[in-house]
Amino acid sequence: MKNYLSSYRDLPANVYQFQTKLRNETRAKSGIMRCREFVMKDLYSYSRTEEHHQKFYDSVTKAYLRVFERVGLGDRTFLTFASGGAFTQFSHEFQTITDAGEDIVYLDREKGVAINEEVLTDEVIAQLGVNRENLEKIKTAEVGNIFSFGGTKSEQLGLYFKDDDGVMKPVVLGSYGIGITRLMGVIAECFSDEKGLVWPESVAPFQVHLLSLGQNEKADEIYRSLTEAGFEVLYDDRDVTPGEKFAESDLFGIPYRMVIGKRSLESGAAEVKRRIESEAIPVAFEHLISFLKEHLHVSA
Repeated sequence: MKNYLSSYRDLPANVYQFQTKLRNETRAKSGIMRCREFVMKDLYSYSRTEEHHQKFYDSVTKAYLRVFERVGLGDRTFLTFASGGAFTQFSHEFQTITDAGEDIVYLDREKGVAINEEVLTDEVIAQLGVNRENLEKIKTAEVGNIFSFGGTKSEQLGLYFKDDDGVMKPVVLGSYGIGITRLMGVIAECFSDEKGLVWPESVAPFQVHLLSLGQNEKADEIYRSLTEAGFEVLYDDRDVTPGEKFAESDLFGIPYRMVIGKRSLESGAAEVKRRIESEAIPVAFEHLISFLKEHLHVSA
């Protein structure tokens, strides 16, 4: 960034990347939650003053919480105070409650304040205005973090800019990250049952799983009509048993399963079942599109 930032007129600046990263894990564990290779979203902010930085920092905090809300984790993900290392007292982590997690967090549910176990001291508790008696010990997985470096890191790196008073000053830095692969693993841990995955509609790879039980001509027709209407459909017309198709459909966890079989042709209706429900309902062929438009609720 030294090639792009030299004057106060160049600030603020924000850069981001989505990148495959590697870490030297002794062994991978918890599926894709902690792998040697993973996908990360990084964002870095470059601000003129601490005030400008804090405004952006707060906006990213809100944006991250909105991300976790939209992927279905909003009610179990908390902004958590953690050690800031060498540069500041605190960093902030986004921790999601799950038994598959590796972290321990102490949560005051009433105040919505969470503290990572590594910074749980009487001084920190008093500073954050919580009572130890109200803190609930929970197991969590970190799905994101944000970090203020202030000007210290810029001074070490020689990243300065000339302010409007002609004085050279260090750029105020912030970093912000979401582990995309890890987030996907946490979603899988939080939304699954004994049969398989249960994808939230907002992040499901498909909206509808269409199963043809030997009635491919009609199923082909329905597949075309659904895709033309803009729905994302996974179509299974393989020559395998209905039991295999049903079991794999539950395993995949797509929000809606739609079955076209011999009984469907006789009744003029597909058998439609939500992944989170146990019973299927008949929906007339001509009403399938309107049914899905009414019942698929993807967060805006």
